[in-house]
Amino acid sequence: MDSVRLLLWGALGLVLILAWEAWQRDYGPRPQAPGTQPTPQMEAGGGQEPAGRPADVPEGTDAPETPPASSAAAGAAAGGLPSAGRVRVETDVVRAELDLRGGDLRRLDLLRYPVAVDRPDEPFRLLDDDSGPRLYVAQSGLLGPEGRAPTHHARLRAGADRYRLAGGAKELVVPLVWEGPDGLRVEKRYVFRRGDYLVRVEQRVINGGSEPWRGRAYFQLQRGAAADPSTSRFLYTYLGAAYYSPEERYEKLPFDELAERPLARDVRGGWVAMVQHYFLGAWIPPEAQTVRLYSRALDGPRYVVGLVTPPQEAPPGGETVFAAELWAGPKLQDRLSEVAEGLELTVDYGILTVLAKPLFWLLKLIHGAVGNWGWAIVLLTLLIKLAFYKLSETSYRSMAKMKKLAPRLQALKERYGDDKQRLNQAMMELYRKEKINPLGGCLPILVQIPVFIALYWVLLESVELRQAPFLLWIRDLSTPDPYYVLPVLMGLTMFVQQRLNPMPMDPVQAKVMMALPVVFTIFFAFFPSGLVLYWLANNVLSIAQQWVINRRLGAT
Repeated sequence: MDSVRLLLWGALGLVLILAWEAWQRDYGPRPQAPGTQPTPQMEAGGGQEPAGRPADVPEGTDAPETPPASSAAAGAAAGGLPSAGRVRVETDVVRAELDLRGGDLRRLDLLRYPVAVDRPDEPFRLLDDDSGPRLYVAQSGLLGPEGRAPTHHARLRAGADRYRLAGGAKELVVPLVWEGPDGLRVEKRYVFRRGDYLVRVEQRVINGGSEPWRGRAYFQLQRGAAADPSTSRFLYTYLGAAYYSPEERYEKLPFDELAERPLARDVRGGWVAMVQHYFLGAWIPPEAQTVRLYSRALDGPRYVVGLVTPPQEAPPGGETVFAAELWAGPKLQDRLSEVAEGLELTVDYGILTVLAKPLFWLLKLIHGAVGNWGWAIVLLTLLIKLAFYKLSETSYRSMAKMKKLAPRLQALKERYGDDKQRLNQAMMELYRKEKINPLGGCLPILVQIPVFIALYWVLLESVELRQAPFLLWIRDLSTPDPYYVLPVLMGLTMFVQQRLNPMPMDPVQAKVMMALPVVFTIFFAFFPSGLVLYWLANNVLSIAQQWVINRRLGAT
């Protein structure tokens, strides 16, 4: 068996699977989300959701809350979500818009992440209340007695319509206020931090009445099913909900599953999130608090995932505070691991995480030394090649011996013609006589395949490589080569590799093998240039090693 042939067929299979998954995601049938689906009751013995409750408010109140008439009559935002006016917020890393209807975080621009290399002044918009599948907002509210618990449909007021992080300040506090009957007051505060994408959201209930107030808070993300348009259609990246619990660890919840089986789970020390390529929105409750995670599917289709806190009480003349942290930004692994346990798992390397994490650590270390992610990929490929040098040498020696033996094998084929049994017997006798194991080139390459796949996911998932330049025309390693130079070079190196290795004796197999470089060149023309650069560097190093071994054994 030709080990290079095995590797090429395996790689072709991987490419075809990825292309099929991408086609299914973009053009395949989509599940139709139902209308309002009930989430499990938050209180023991709770009944059906009261009539009149907005579909995107979780259960847990004692009575329905109807938005105030003034709020209901307010103008609509661009995406059809009612609006009561905007509060604009800017820090050194984000530009945000809060809506006075419920205090939703309706828009969030990431100032350090342009939407494209050729549009450096246009920041990537992570959250947006635009219409249709692009909808993606962070919402929060209270669940309690009717008229005394503002949900995200209630109208709030603000002291100013613009807030900006002052020079030298470490944080920026944006307060919003809701005032209810009997002296009840709710202050919702957003706390933005310098240089950080973690936002603290507090809901402070101040009870100025004569009766105790008791209720819960909820924090949720609502979005449509649209993917980031900058993501390549030829590469599968996860888009959907996710949650974490110490018992079940990281669990993904695709949108079609949310429509069929709503999430309802009590979790302590966990979180809930919406995950997409490179970026993340996640609500993180206090670590010591047991919360109920929930989800629902709405018309649109739109999807909601969130958490509801345990009940708290504000006595007459007293207060209580509900709080959670919102991460809304890039999937920076080091920072995510500090924010909450398991949050870094949203950078999804799959079952090969145990290999991918060290590879990313090494890639980042090399980048710190050379200052260029492209050269870091090349040097990491070289280090991997050196680590597997002896295994590769065994494989290449076996292939070199097979190539040297090719004329004698062809002679056997001509001698025995279509007599497959006698031909196989003669070939095995020749292998035994020349002390060649025809399978000797397979095992070393099979051992390396998990490392190659792990590195593939590192290059695909790491936001650090998004819009990272290499040299000359390669200005973004996360997008395809605009001039197809790297894919063509990669195809040429595959052709050279084939010339250095024995070709199949079967003419049909030989033609297929000759066509593979062309097929791979076409596929890789649509792959991120960082992945193509890795494959090209690996091919060049493999050619050098194979050529040296062939020359030593006289198989050139």
